Amino acid sequence: MAAQAHESGARRATRLLIVGPQGSGKGTQGVRIAEAFGIPAISTGDVFRGAVAAGTDLGRQVQAIIAAGDLVSDELTSKVVRERLEKEDAADGFLLDGYPRNIAQVRDLDAFLEGRGEALDAVIELSVPREESIARLSLRAKEQGRTDDTEEVIANRLAIYERETAPILGVYRTRGVVDEIDGTGTLDEVTDRIVGALEARGLIRTAAA
Repeated sequence: MAAQAHESGARRATRLLIVGPQGSGKGTQGVRIAEAFGIPAISTGDVFRGAVAAGTDLGRQVQAIIAAGDLVSDELTSKVVRERLEKEDAADGFLLDGYPRNIAQVRDLDAFLEGRGEALDAVIELSVPREESIARLSLRAKEQGRTDDTEEVIANRLAIYERETAPILGVYRTRGVVDEIDGTGTLDEVTDRIVGALEARGLIRTAAA
């Protein structure tokens, strides 16, 4: 089936979400997978920075909130992400990283995609043991000289992920779109596992991963 799609030149849009705790490598893997499938990798942080840099009304709201040291609300986060997804480069697919991060944002994304007759093709869950995540983040903090990233702070971040973000996977599992990927090993090993799972769903990459 994949070979026939390649020969005919047909290519279906690929809409992905990558989810994993801090230290799972999802940012790096997200960029790799997006490149392999010829779609933009869209992270919440990049979306915020892009909106601020573009000087949009939403961007100015986000800038004011961040400058005040407050958290951007679910409603505003969803609006900024929708604005990004409406850009031309996301017309044939995208990979989301960092959004949705809770159940409320899942509902917002559902409403947006349903309004366009679309849905996520797959949710990549990078699974990494908690102790591995802590070890990776502690090493990164040491290498980057981030003395504020103590094991206690890191453990708290992971607890927030487990409390707020992990539950969205239950929603997506009921839809049959979650691929749980072992996030341990080399970068190439993990990338190969993800690509293999996506290709098993009939999704076609456009470049060598």
